[in-house]
Amino acid sequence: MRNRRRPLPLDRFHAPRDTGVMKRPRKPDPAALKLGKPTPLPASPDAATLDRVPNPHPDTNYVTRFVMPEFTTLCPITGQPDFAHFVIDYVPNRFLIESKSLKLYLNSFRNHGAFHEDCTVKIGKALVALLKPRWLRIGGYWYPRGGMPIDVFWQAGRLPAGVWVPDQGVAPYRGRG
Repeated sequence: MRNRRRPLPLDRFHAPRDTGVMKRPRKPDPAALKLGKPTPLPASPDAATLDRVPNPHPDTNYVTRFVMPEFTTLCPITGQPDFAHFVIDYVPNRFLIESKSLKLYLNSFRNHGAFHEDCTVKIGKALVALLKPRWLRIGGYWYPRGGMPIDVFWQAGRLPAGVWVPDQGVAPYRGRG
């Protein structure tokens, strides 16, 4: 007889809206997940859905890193595009972020007008609300507009003792000087 593992239950969560009111996680609905099927890009971050899956090693402290080197959003004043390199590090607890839903969520900012600080912190807060990780940090390395780069950093929780976290690996912006 084969040793068959039951598939892990999946869960979904709507990212928090700007109202500050959090939606409760819904019951697992594998049919609603984006995993394994074509999925259109959400029109905005508020329309996007982040999915989570159970952590197969909840008893182990380890770091998971996501890098989005071509993040784009719109300036809320001018409507001009803004570009950033995002690095998200977290120590999971009971849940992991499903990577396709994260990609769609991050890409949903393309036609969304928000300041650099708002985008960076909103993404961090949405992930913390969904995953309740032991620790999370996000670095938003924004490319210059008007001659000035803006880097935004946000963190939640305390890094567990003994966990190795590599440098985010994004060099500070250097002009031609």
